[in-house]
Amino acid sequence: MTTRYDYLVIGGGSGGIASARRAASYGAKVLIIEAGRIGGTCVNVGCVPKKVMWTTSRIAEILHDAPAYGFDIQQNGFDWLAIKQARDTYIERLNNIYHRGLDESGVAKIEGFARFNDNHTVVVGDQTFTGEHILIATGSRPIIPELPGAELGITSDGFFELEHLPPCVVVVGAGYIAVELAGVLNSLGSEVTILLRKEQLLRPFDVTLRETLMEEMECAGISILTRLQLQSVEREDNGRLLLRRLDGEVISGFDQVLWAIGRRPTTDTIGLEHTDIVTDDDESITTDSYQNTSVEGVYAVGDVTGRRALTPVAIAAGRRLADRLFGGQPGAKLDYDDIPSVVFSHPPIGTVGLTEDEAQEQFGEQMVKVYQSRFTNMYYSVLARRSPTVVKLVTVGEHERIVGCHMIGDFADEIIQGFSVAVKMGARKRDFDNTVAIHPTAAEEFVTLR
Repeated sequence: MTTRYDYLVIGGGSGGIASARRAASYGAKVLIIEAGRIGGTCVNVGCVPKKVMWTTSRIAEILHDAPAYGFDIQQNGFDWLAIKQARDTYIERLNNIYHRGLDESGVAKIEGFARFNDNHTVVVGDQTFTGEHILIATGSRPIIPELPGAELGITSDGFFELEHLPPCVVVVGAGYIAVELAGVLNSLGSEVTILLRKEQLLRPFDVTLRETLMEEMECAGISILTRLQLQSVEREDNGRLLLRRLDGEVISGFDQVLWAIGRRPTTDTIGLEHTDIVTDDDESITTDSYQNTSVEGVYAVGDVTGRRALTPVAIAAGRRLADRLFGGQPGAKLDYDDIPSVVFSHPPIGTVGLTEDEAQEQFGEQMVKVYQSRFTNMYYSVLARRSPTVVKLVTVGEHERIVGCHMIGDFADEIIQGFSVAVKMGARKRDFDNTVAIHPTAAEEFVTLR
C-alpha cells in the first residue's frame, strides 16, 4: 500500500523543516522523513554546538585578560565535560522544540532512511510513500580521506563527542570548520597544529581576511604547516598518533587527528540510481534557480545542492519553495547574491558580497576602488596583547556602489548583519559617508573610511 502526501520531505534538517512547516501552513498534507536526530547538522553537530564551544573559548580569553581590567580572579582549571553536558542538554531541548513545532504545524513525521524506488516513490523500511511534490533536503556529511589509518582520526561530528580536551591536536584542512575548531581548541588549552595542502587558509575569502587570520592564529600559538601531502596515519607504541607524509617525513606526538577537509552531499544513500535526477561531479543534486531538479515535481535545497552551505540559506530556499508550490507565489525563489556569512574564528570574520579579486574579475580592475582600515579595538587598550581589526569596502563604478563588505576582528560576527542589509539594497560609498558614526565602536570604521 502506498500512502500519498501533497509534500514529501526527505530530511529533517533546517531546510526540510522550514519548507515542511511553511507548506503545512498553506494547508498541504506534509510528511517529513528523518533517520537521525531532528534538526540536522546545524542543531546537532554544526553551528549550534560550535557556537557554544566558541563562546566557551572566548570566555577563556576574557578570563585571561581580566586582571588587566582590575579583576583578581583565581582560576581552578577548565571542565570540558561540564560544558559538554550542558551543551548536549541544550541541544536535546532544541530537538524537542523542533518536534513540537512540527506537531503544532500538522506535519507528519516518520523515522527511518528514505530511498527512491522510482522518480516519485519513496520507500522507508516496509512502507511506501509518494507525493505530488518531493523535496530532497538530506544535507551533507564530513569527508574522511581515503588513506591508511584515516579511521584513527575524527571529523567535526567526532569533535562534539569528545569527553575531554585533547592535549595535542592536529587539524587537517583549510576551510572554516578547520579554523573554527582549531581556534576553540587552542583557546581552551590544546596544543594545535594545522596542516594545509596548499598555502592559505580560507581560500575563497577576501585576501585581506585570510592573511590577517593566518597571522593571528600563528601569533596565538597555532602551528600552521603548508604544502603538505599525507600518506597515512599510524598509532605509535605510546598510544599517540603520527602522520606520515608522502615525502617520507613523519609528524608525531598527537593525541587526536581532526579531519576538516570538506563535506560531501548526502546523495549516495537515497536511491538516486532509481531515478532520473541529475547530480554534479561532486555528487550534489543539480537544481535551477527555483530549486527544481531534473525530474518534474522533485526539488532540492540546502547542502545537498552544493550551493552556499549555510543554515539560513537552506531555510530561506525551503520556505520560498513552499511559497511557490503551495502559497500562490509562482515567482518565489531565493536570491543567492550578497549572502552574508560569518566564520567563528579567533578573531571572527564577517563578510558579504564580492571579494576584491572577484570584483576586479567581474567588473575590471579600473572600475574597482577599495577602502580599508586596520586598527586595534579599544578592548585591547589596557592589555599587553593586541589583536587587529580590519574593515574593507569594495566599490564599483563612478557612484562607488558597494559590492563587498568585509571585516575581521572582535564583534565582526554581530556587526556584519546590519551592513549586509545596506549592501543588499545597493548602497553606495556616499550613503555610508552620510551616516553618522557611533563612537567609540569598531563598526563606526565602516562609515568613516577615506
